[in-house]
Amino acid sequence: MRSGILYQDVAAAMKKDILSDRYPVGSLVPTENELVEQYQVSKITVRKAEELLVEEGYLEKRSGIGTRVISNNLFNKLSKADSFTSILGKEGKDVTKRIIDITTMDATDLPFEHEEIRHRVTRVRRVYSLDGQPYILFTHYLLFTDQAEAFKALDTKSLYRLLRDLGAEVDTFKDSFEAVALTPLQQSLLDSDQQLAIQRVRKSFDRQNHLVEYSKAVYLTALEPYQINFEV
Repeated sequence: MRSGILYQDVAAAMKKDILSDRYPVGSLVPTENELVEQYQVSKITVRKAEELLVEEGYLEKRSGIGTRVISNNLFNKLSKADSFTSILGKEGKDVTKRIIDITTMDATDLPFEHEEIRHRVTRVRRVYSLDGQPYILFTHYLLFTDQAEAFKALDTKSLYRLLRDLGAEVDTFKDSFEAVALTPLQQSLLDSDQQLAIQRVRKSFDRQNHLVEYSKAVYLTALEPYQINFEV
C-alpha cells in the first residue's frame, strides 16, 4: 500500500538508491521511461519526484544528457532523518513558503554571539504556512556577505541546496530546542495570538567545522506537533 503523495514515495525510493550507492555520485539515474516502468507510475509523477530530488540537492538535470546524481552527502543522510517539512508533505499537508526579507547585518547588530561571526552576515526571514495558515517563522543568519541576491531563490530552492550551490557543503549540524514566549513581532509575522511556541536553534558546519548557518525556527506546535522521523 502506498502512503502519502505518490511522487514523494517515488522520490523517497530513489533517494534510498542514491544513499546506498546504487546510483553513485556522477552516474545517471534511469531514464524517465525506465522509471515509469520500474515504479508503475505516470511520467508526470516521475518528473515531480526528480524535481523534488533536484531541489534537495541530490540530482541535476541537463538537457541532452540526462539526470545525474550530484550529491549523496546532504544533511538528511548525515542525520538519518527526514526533514520536518518532507514529513508534513508525506502526510498530505500543503506546505508553502514565503520570504519576508533579506538583510545584510553587522556582527555587532546580531541578537546572539558566536565566535566565528565577526563581520557581516546575511539574514533571511521566511514564513512557512501549513494548509494556508502561518506555522513556522525561520530566521537564518548565513555567513555570506556578497550573495544576498542569491538567497531570493529560497522561495523555490531548499536552503541546503542553495548553500551547496554557493560552495558551502553542510557536513554536520547541531540542533537545540526550547519552549519560548512569542514576541509581539513574531506573533505579527505568524498572524497568531498564540503565546508559546517551540524554538529550534540550528548551527550548521562544513567539513572543516566552520560555521555556515545559524538559524532560529519558531513552530506554532498548537497547530501541528514537531516531528523527527529517524531511519534505523
